Amino acid sequence: MDDEGAGRAAPRKRADARRNERTLLDAAAAVFVTSGVEAPVRDIAARAGVGVATIYRHFPTRADLIIAVYRHQVEACAEAGPALLASGATPHAALGRWINLFVDFLVTKHGLAAVLRSGDAGFDALHTYFLDRLVPVCAQLLEAAAGAGEIRSGVEAYELMRGVGNLCIGADNDPRYDARRMVEILIAGLRLPR
Repeated sequence: MDDEGAGRAAPRKRADARRNERTLLDAAAAVFVTSGVEAPVRDIAARAGVGVATIYRHFPTRADLIIAVYRHQVEACAEAGPALLASGATPHAALGRWINLFVDFLVTKHGLAAVLRSGDAGFDALHTYFLDRLVPVCAQLLEAAAGAGEIRSGVEAYELMRGVGNLCIGADNDPRYDARRMVEILIAGLRLPR
């Protein structure tokens, strides 16, 4: 009986640890949106409801935290694609909703671009990771929408994502510029005439 109880306790701790880490990463991401990646760790700890030492125990350096937040958000975006495709009214609607998530991801990266160019070896693989995880998801959505006859075929996922990214540049610097509106126009332009 004791062995059985011990066997059940370990997975629960792992699940709790994963949940606690997700809470920290979500809190850090929210603080990064409002204050940038150089935000004080105490602000992240306060938002997560933990002590500063807890953050440093999970993420010994700021670079470790930034990398973990970035990867966490890439994974959330990657996992959303198939879920939206399965639950969306149409593949084009799923593509549009996923692109909105991608825009959210892009426009909330205050200060990340500068950090990625900092020369820190820990950041070198992040762009490749981003492309490896998200380009196939975008391609799957594009293929489904094209296969359903909703959009023109031949649109490359990388090109679309690059175009969306370019439309998002500077969105936080000019209150008159609405990146989301411009991206919606781009996505609407993929539709085949009816």
